[in-house]
Amino acid sequence: MSEAVPRSPRRAPVERQRDPERTKAQLLEAAKAEFGAKGYAAARVSEIAAKAGVNKQLISYYFGGKEGLYNALTATMYDDYAAAADHEKPFAEVVRFFAQSGVRDHDLAKLFLWENLTDGAPDAVGVEGQRGFLQRQVEYVRARQAAGDFPADLDPAFLLVIFMAASSAALALPRVVRAVSGQDPASAEFAEAYGEQLARLVGHLADPGKR
Repeated sequence: MSEAVPRSPRRAPVERQRDPERTKAQLLEAAKAEFGAKGYAAARVSEIAAKAGVNKQLISYYFGGKEGLYNALTATMYDDYAAAADHEKPFAEVVRFFAQSGVRDHDLAKLFLWENLTDGAPDAVGVEGQRGFLQRQVEYVRARQAAGDFPADLDPAFLLVIFMAASSAALALPRVVRAVSGQDPASAEFAEAYGEQLARLVGHLADPGKR
């Protein structure tokens, strides 16, 4: 009678050996690159999983699918934006932050542009959605107006749109930036210089009666 060959212990699937938090972080980072490059509609969960080096079923397991993954990613973006727009911070400082953030994280900034170019991504930032978030930013601008950062005859909502658009210029108009400034719109040097110029512009708007 032949001697029985002992069975080797079964190995758990690779995904089960992973640290769940690390896996989620890898998926979020991969999703940021995929959504930033293609927008929500064209992005593929299979590509995101491949970039993260995990089984695509984990996207459903951890986030409930493509939309849940997108919402988790954009929630981190809007959390950062909300923290930047502290009511105690001068408007010029916040404008500088937004102008420079696109260079610090191109994928996230491009994702924000895609949201507005296609207007087809999910609107689920927290409970109130993106509209609620943006309305809070209008209230921030209104508070800075009351503090004298700019005159009372400027509409806070329109001013917010103007400076959000200006802050996105490096990504939206890279050819124009290179042509008029001679600088690389993706460089830290451009981000520093451009952010400073926008901050100075805001400074010139300050209400002289409240300085």
